[in-house]
Amino acid sequence: MEKLAATHFAPETTYLNTASAGLLPAPAVAAMTGAIEDTAAGRSLTVHYEAVEAARASYGRLVGVPVERVAAGASVAVYSGLIAQSLPAGSEVLVAEGDFSSLVNPFHMRPDLTVRTMELEKLPDAVRPGTALVAVSAVQSADGRIADLAAVAAAARAHGARTFIDVSQAAGWLPLEADDYDYTAAVCYKWLLCPRGTAFLTTPADLTGPAGTPLTPLFAGWVSGERPWDSCYGAVAELARSARRFDESPSLYSYVAARHSLALVEELGVEAIGAHDRALADRFRTGLADLGHTPVPAEGSAIVSVPGLGHHAARLAEQGIQVSDRAGNLRAAFHLYNTGADVDRLLETVGTD
Repeated sequence: MEKLAATHFAPETTYLNTASAGLLPAPAVAAMTGAIEDTAAGRSLTVHYEAVEAARASYGRLVGVPVERVAAGASVAVYSGLIAQSLPAGSEVLVAEGDFSSLVNPFHMRPDLTVRTMELEKLPDAVRPGTALVAVSAVQSADGRIADLAAVAAAARAHGARTFIDVSQAAGWLPLEADDYDYTAAVCYKWLLCPRGTAFLTTPADLTGPAGTPLTPLFAGWVSGERPWDSCYGAVAELARSARRFDESPSLYSYVAARHSLALVEELGVEAIGAHDRALADRFRTGLADLGHTPVPAEGSAIVSVPGLGHHAARLAEQGIQVSDRAGNLRAAFHLYNTGADVDRLLETVGTD
């Protein structure tokens, strides 16, 4: 893992901030640079549209769903808004306390919905017959806690609710099957090592919304047509028969890079990456205990958050150690390009406080 990572990444800092943004592998940087140079030279950028399909297929394989159920876009918030708008007035949406705004805020923007907030650990027990949708992140951004998704899905099924899972902080290191949930969405600029401007939505095979009626692609443009190049003018005559009807017009430069980033994650394997990441996170937890610090309980997570130390993030950055200050916590996130030496350097620096 470390030998391959060394050939693809060249950080000039001790980079432990993948929960904010992942590093780009060298092949992705080269491909994106080449596409930009094509544009600067007046060569057609349209030749790069096939990169979107390659990235879509790669993501589908990583999360275990057919490519026909994967939509390509740019943000989770857009897809949360799409699902929020599909709910009938009066519907109840159950969310986790302190979850990421891009997931939950679109539901709050509809005053005719009831958004009920519950502690993450109590979410499965909070599903009730009147719940239409449970929307939760697989891994919490602020502190790395992992949701009990199996229990959430079982409770939702028992009460006739749909599930919408944000896998932005999970896809790439935490094995998951998108088919276990009704909808999943992810931005790919974190653990999947893509540039900003890349995101995916997975849908049910029948493309229905939480109410059981067809999910309306409110922002559908020409790329959402069954034949995109024949759908550039006027109303789109025929929407794509797949989840591609929910595509946003793609940020092509980002997708040109994304196909290489996702291919690397596929090559290494999510199981192997996850084992590597968790081992480093556990090493950090052990070292913290020796220093008298107690992180937020998040067993098995690649993200470690330490209460009360968030304000040290700026000082650490000055010393070339990149972490985050999130909700007052010092948040460190360990990924495939990190080593035990990175963990030890962070512990040594934290220990000097």
